[in-house]
Amino acid sequence: MSINYKDIKSEILTRITKGDLPPGALVPNEVELAESYGCARATVNRAMRELTDEGILERRRKAGTRVRMAPLREARFSIPVVREEIEGQAASYGYTLLNRQILHAPDWLRERLKLVVGDDVLHLTCLHRADNAPYQLEDRWINLARFPQAAGVDFAASGPNEWLISTVPFSDVEMSFGAAAATAAQANYLGCTTGDALFEAERSTWWEGRAVTFVRLTYPPGYRMTTRY
Repeated sequence: MSINYKDIKSEILTRITKGDLPPGALVPNEVELAESYGCARATVNRAMRELTDEGILERRRKAGTRVRMAPLREARFSIPVVREEIEGQAASYGYTLLNRQILHAPDWLRERLKLVVGDDVLHLTCLHRADNAPYQLEDRWINLARFPQAAGVDFAASGPNEWLISTVPFSDVEMSFGAAAATAAQANYLGCTTGDALFEAERSTWWEGRAVTFVRLTYPPGYRMTTRY
């Protein structure tokens, strides 16, 4: 039976509560943990990120990961897998890949992700539906200079969101939220009128100082976001 990130997270928590990893103790690095558990490094990364988000661990670049001297409660924004979000509302999930192309990163994206001239990116446009109604329009760019394996995935059956979470680790995230007027293309996909106010979320993720992906998520009028603290 393969091990998942929840198993690793539980094991680390058990070691902390039993005193095997006391406050201030240095936690083995991701490579060592992946070897000991016989799993992918991305699996370990997700477990470590969640423990860090929950205030149990403290991660510092070049200094390693340590058990916090005292648990820290922080306000956290949860970024769910869109399929799980829709199914959690007791709705049926639907997915369509609208566009897929490999191209040189445009100027605005190079500036945003600190890419260089000639870097290739995978551009994907996807529509997620809840009970056949438009729910989220995903405009995704993946840095192929960092993760060339993405070029071999067609994403016809399922979106890049779940593939990235299960395959590609990340260490830093930048997010922004705002309102935007619907373009003609967005209105067509989201079933609204050009110029309607839409909720947009933008997210850039990084791994060890290099960009992984940038995505713009656009929602139809009436969408409501809820977060817990």
